[in-house]
Amino acid sequence: MEKITVKIEGMMCGMCEAHINDVIRRIYPKAKKLVVSRKRNEAAFVSDEPVDEETLRKSIAETGYTFVSYASEPYEKKGLFG
Repeated sequence: MEKITVKIEGMMCGMCEAHINDVIRRIYPKAKKLVVSRKRNEAAFVSDEPVDEETLRKSIAETGYTFVSYASEPYEKKGLFG
């Protein structure tokens, strides 16, 4: 599993967060732990399937937001107490 973090500019309100959430869910319906934050200008999620940066970039740009950066790192599920 990979944790994907995407920096996005142009989100101003809760509806903007919802639009980005919808875009990611449409492309990666099995995405887990999806969090979109206009305050941090980012979206983060965990995926079992490969994530194509270019597809994500184009889909976000089509909604009118600016795709700034993409980061991927291995995701380690935390235990019950840690």
